[in-house]
Amino acid sequence: MIPKALPPVLVAGAVLVVSAAGGKVAITLKSVDVSLPGSSRELPNAPPEAGVCLACHSAGMILNQPAMPRAAWEAEVEKMLNTYKAPIDPKNVAKIVDYLTAIKGSK
Repeated sequence: MIPKALPPVLVAGAVLVVSAAGGKVAITLKSVDVSLPGSSRELPNAPPEAGVCLACHSAGMILNQPAMPRAAWEAEVEKMLNTYKAPIDPKNVAKIVDYLTAIKGSK
């Protein structure tokens, strides 16, 4: 829990630091290189509608999901569409769910 006096103290300290620097704050930006691992995994026998999943997820991430019943896959795809605003055409939801259930459905 943050004491009520802490925010004013932090602001006062920042003002003192800026004042001590003559009102100028030096900011140094540094370029950073981020290299992500490559992958040759693909979604097996995926219909074109399922390709939209690869906009945000790797094939490996999808294939490593646990097996779930159709209702759970429906909920996941609806969550991606409605909560995360995935670029899924609502008319393709059933095809995507069919595919996910076929490759990662409960047996």
